[in-house]
Amino acid sequence: MLAEFPSCAQGLIGYVWGGPMTTAGILDALLDVGPYALAGFTVLFSTLASAHAILFKRDPRSALLWAGLIWMLPLGGAVLYFMLGVNRIRRRALLLRGEEDHYRSPGLEPACAPETLEQHLPPESRHLVTLAALVDEVVVRPLVPGNQVDLLIDGDAAFPAMLEAIAAARHSVTLSTYIFDRDEVGIAFARALGDARRRGVQVRVLIDATGTRYSWPSILGVLRREGVRYARFLPAFPRGQLVSINLRNHRKLLVVDGREGFTGGMNLRVGHCLARKPAHPVKDLQFRLRGPVVAHLQEVFAEDWLFTTGERLRGERWFPPLEGAGAVFARGLADGPDEDFEVLQWTLLGAVGAARSTVRVMTPYFLPNAPLIAALNLAALRGVSVDILLPGRSNLPFVQWASAAHWWQVLERGCRLWLSPPPFDHSKLLLVDDCWTLLGSTNWDPRSLRLNFEFNVECYDPALARTLAAWFEERQRQARPITLSQVDARSLPVRLRDGVARLLTPIL
Repeated sequence: MLAEFPSCAQGLIGYVWGGPMTTAGILDALLDVGPYALAGFTVLFSTLASAHAILFKRDPRSALLWAGLIWMLPLGGAVLYFMLGVNRIRRRALLLRGEEDHYRSPGLEPACAPETLEQHLPPESRHLVTLAALVDEVVVRPLVPGNQVDLLIDGDAAFPAMLEAIAAARHSVTLSTYIFDRDEVGIAFARALGDARRRGVQVRVLIDATGTRYSWPSILGVLRREGVRYARFLPAFPRGQLVSINLRNHRKLLVVDGREGFTGGMNLRVGHCLARKPAHPVKDLQFRLRGPVVAHLQEVFAEDWLFTTGERLRGERWFPPLEGAGAVFARGLADGPDEDFEVLQWTLLGAVGAARSTVRVMTPYFLPNAPLIAALNLAALRGVSVDILLPGRSNLPFVQWASAAHWWQVLERGCRLWLSPPPFDHSKLLLVDDCWTLLGSTNWDPRSLRLNFEFNVECYDPALARTLAAWFEERQRQARPITLSQVDARSLPVRLRDGVARLLTPIL
């Protein structure tokens, strides 16, 4: 066939230029040339796909795996890469934002000067000014003083406070959540939002499309009957695109009148109300915020709402001038596949690296990557007390197996590990040197750090950190320690099970 190719090509050329050639001859020529054309297209397409992966994938292992798949599955591998391996979310978000990279509220610039923060901190904590400088480089929002942060433990405290704030709303309510169940809690929130709308309050509700499916029927019907304007973030299969299956909006935000905000780890479901003795109780933390940092919550909601609906939220109804309300220096940290930097990854690494005395980690899902494991171990080797508090029994057994496969890696270098008793604890918290706090929606797993849209708040304030440290220590006293010898004593089948689960960590 190789020998025939030149003559076939000549025949086609002759036909194009008006030479004698029959229909049968044309078909024969096309059949002869077709395999070469397909092969050439496959090579070109695969080359472009693998070059894109090599140039734009930050993780070399990911780039290598995609490049291998592209060439092992001719044409099909390249198609899969352009369907699943390319981040289209950032491009779409930037197109919607137009010339504006991010929402900005009036009166929040410039960022807090380092010397101002240094004066606020006690002498033993002033080394954390360098952490603030690091975060300045990877986020778009400034560190702002004058904030109040109140701890709300479980839904028994958090939900009444949130409903009370909605009931008092005069101008606007924005709510973003991952799960919004149709149970007694979800219906109470839907009705409160409907009541606010009927009072003339502008209400916007953003729910992750996957999060609407945790209860059936969904809460959407109730919201429609209440006349609440809502939107679903990234349906799992928009127009047949598989790219958004794993890209979920995991943020939990409530802002009332642009002045009072709530954030943390709680979804809207009755399971968080332990006093009601739900079938599946879940402990968690929520935080009420007042002061300039509330604008950061509203800005992130406005960006997500614009991304989802195309509507821009502007004016004092949404972004009123904000005055100081407390002593906490705080900053909102938005992270997701639409950001330039891995904001939370860098923040976690910087915080653990800056620690001099204590690091306290609380997360429901502990699947750290190699850099985070190294940071925790280095801190312990420097003499820092590193305590990691995890649920003794996860709501996701497979994830717990994978988590257990990581335990020895932190225990062998001096970190301490604790397993809390039931009910399942969904709290997320990082405390450093009894001065710096990170609170919000992010788990220590690849899904939160690479795929999900997350929101957290970093806080510099000894009083807040001491309050949360006391709460952490109380939970720690109720937990049981896990030693390296206990981990090593697991049976071979258990260790193999956990190891196999760990191999699937990137997709858990």
